[in-house]
Order: sequence, then structure tokens, then C-alpha cells
Amino acid sequence: MSEARDLAIIGAGPAGMAAAITAATLGVDTVVLDEQASPGGQIYRAITETPVRHGTVFGDDYWRGLDLARAFIGSGATYLPGTTVFSVAPRVEDDRREIGISSGGQARLLRARHVIVATGAQERPMPVPGWTLPGVLTAGAAQILLKSAGLAPSGRTVLAGSGPLLWLLAAQLLRAGGTLSAILDTTPRIRPGLDMLAFATSPYLSKGLALMRETRRHLAPISGLTGLRAEGDDRLRGVSFFDRAGTTRRIDCDTLLLHQGVVPNVNLAMSIGCAHRWDDSQLCFVPTLDAWGHSGTDGVSIAGDGAGIAGAESAAERGRLAALDAACRLGRIDAARRDREAEAPRRVLATYGRGRAFLERAFRPIEAHRIPSGDTIACRCEEVSAAQIEDAVRIGATGPNQLKAYLRCGMGPCQGRLCGLTVTELIARARGKTPDEIGHYRLRPPVKPITVAELASLPRSEAETNAVARQ
Repeated sequence: MSEARDLAIIGAGPAGMAAAITAATLGVDTVVLDEQASPGGQIYRAITETPVRHGTVFGDDYWRGLDLARAFIGSGATYLPGTTVFSVAPRVEDDRREIGISSGGQARLLRARHVIVATGAQERPMPVPGWTLPGVLTAGAAQILLKSAGLAPSGRTVLAGSGPLLWLLAAQLLRAGGTLSAILDTTPRIRPGLDMLAFATSPYLSKGLALMRETRRHLAPISGLTGLRAEGDDRLRGVSFFDRAGTTRRIDCDTLLLHQGVVPNVNLAMSIGCAHRWDDSQLCFVPTLDAWGHSGTDGVSIAGDGAGIAGAESAAERGRLAALDAACRLGRIDAARRDREAEAPRRVLATYGRGRAFLERAFRPIEAHRIPSGDTIACRCEEVSAAQIEDAVRIGATGPNQLKAYLRCGMGPCQGRLCGLTVTELIARARGKTPDEIGHYRLRPPVKPITVAELASLPRSEAETNAVARQ
């Protein structure tokens, strides 16, 4: 018999931690499952154990996560770090969902009446020519190294792309003693709009301007560029691009950090069967949710940036709302108390919601850096190029799932996590349709790679044990 819980929260980032604190306080029997070795997610990664202890490197926003992490650890919720969730099955006996988890090479099952998926965000792919060369990383990977191990790049390093994280990472790397040879800002020219008024009153404006001023004291960014290309043979040797005048320029470098925003990590939620739609403002698939984060799939809520990108502060409040609603559905509190305790989180969400529309419009990644062409790799796991995908569409592949039969796209270790958006937009462009019409990969468990040995380690059911005994 597998272990039974009232509530399982998947992910220990801001949303997962806040949800666990809220649920445990309300008397809900809660377990938190997280792949990482310590709580924090990406934004607060290694917050309880980072070797970078002086506060100036990461800034006050990062260290505010320490109070949240400490409250989570002391909340009374069961916390299982280093645990991979590879499946969430439909409801089984005693009206609970069965969750497949693996830790330390051993797989097992647990059951929960309600599940909150708080898997957060992932970096949007930036499939420019040469992006698979050794020496090319994502900006998020560099931030992981900095937070987890206190490592900053040395030598000739170029940071390229767009989005708020680009400026945050540049400032953090420079504070940590890292070297940056250039910042290549691919943000398109911003057109005036009414959303600028809301942004001017948001918490983001002053933070963003401060980061840009700090970075520009060290080096001036090159802005308005297109045609970004990583160049090299056995490894990265340089990066080339077209400047505003259309002139080709090249910078020699050893490391190239790419970034053009983040998108919801939807693989687990899609594998459960939660409905998703294409959000043209965020250029990605987002789950269809109610005001509490419930997915419409019985017993499954989604919280944090996995519900749509909104930032760390909003993620925590979404976690609290999802936990309040789960507690209500589980009979721990009534709807009146749920609604009353939701008032404070909703006020915070309204504050941090101001300016999001402008940020999404201002940092909308250009099509040339989202949708590759020619020999540029689209699916890294199976080494499939954009041209191969376009050829497959011409001979009959109608969508991502049919493409699997042609080219194995989306069938590698990442299970389409890195190529999903790229493939959808490539097919949409080739067929003259919208991404919503094309859809995403059909995802099935296991959503994370596990070995046959791990599967074999699953405990036998009572029926299986009896059958073996009779043999």
C-alpha cells in the first residue's frame, strides 16, 4: 500500500513553499516533493546554503526569500528534497491520485487527495545558429553556478538576449567579480502605449532602472541588434550579429550566455491532462485556471510561474491562494474563511500585476531569435534542424505529435521541454496557422527520465505479491 496524504505539492520554489506554509497552518496533511537538494526554486536557489553570503551580490530581493524558506522548513509540512516526480495518475482508491516519485535510485508511489503543481518557470529556448556549441550556456545556468557554488565566469564572456533577468544577472556577475566583455541587447525598439502608465506605478520600474544604471557603469550595452550567431568549430570562438546600421560585427569570446525571458514549465501539468492555451502576450502555452489556480482537472491546482509568468512575489501569493482553495475543497475550512484569508494575497497580486503587460510587450523576443531556419538545431536531444522539420511538414507532418514519427522530435531526455515551443512555432509558420491550432506535444508519463531499475524497484501491490507467491 502506498503512502497516503491529503495534499501533495510538487516544487519548493516561492509558490510551493508559500502553499505548504498556508496548508500546514490550516491543518492539512501536506507533503512537498522537490528535485533540488534545498528549498528555493530558481529565484531563491540555494538560499539556505549558498556560499555567497555577502548580501550585495544577489541583492535584497533574493535574501527576502530566506524568511520564506525558514518558515517553510518550520511549517510542519513533510519535505522530500532530491525527489523526482515522474507521474501523476488519475484518482485511484480512496479518491486519491497516485504520484510516482524517485529518490536515491529508488522509486515508490504515494497518494494524495489534492495536488498543487508548482513546477515554476524555465528559460525560453533561444535557438540561434551555433547555440549548441560548447561554451554557449543559458543565463539561468550561469545564475545556478553563482548561487549554488559561488562561481562567476572569467575570460571573454558575452551576455546576449533580452528581458529583466539579463540585467539582473549582469549586475550579479559583475558584483561577484565576474568578467563581461559585452552585453548584446536584442530588445526591439519599444513603442509608446497605455500600459506604460501602469508600469510607471509598478514596483518594477525603479528596480529595473537601478540595475541598468549599475551595469552601464561598467560597460555600455550594444542595443538593437539582430541576426545573432554563435561561431566556432569544436567550441565557441566568437559571436556575430547585425548592428542597427545592418553592418556585420563580431566579438571574440570564450563563453556566451543566452537569455530571452522565461516561460511556464508545463510538462507535468500537461501530462496530467490539464487544459492549456496559447498566450500570445507571453508567446507560450499557459494552463487554463480559475481565480484560485484550480485547473478544472479534478483535484489538481497549478500555482506560481507554472500558471503564467508573473514574478517571485506573485508566485508566492498564487501558492497561498491555491492552498486556501485546496484546504476548502478538503473540508478543513469553509468558503467564507477561504475568501476572507484570500484578500491580502489578492492585494499583493494586484500590486505586482501592474506593469506586467508592459514588460511582456517591451521584452517580446523577436521572431528571428525564437523560430530558427536552415541548419540551426531546433531539437537538441535528437539533433533535428529547422530545415528537417519544415521538410517533414511539406510531406505531411501536421503537428508536433506526428513529427515524432518522422524525426523523433520531443522524444529525447527532455521530453520536449526544450524544443516544444520552438517546434510548435516552426510548424505554425510552415503551415500558416496559429500556435494554438498546432498545439503542443502530447505528454505522457514518465515526464522525467527514470531507469528501468528505478521502475523495477517500485513495491509490488498485494495482488502482485500473492501472484508471485503462487508461482
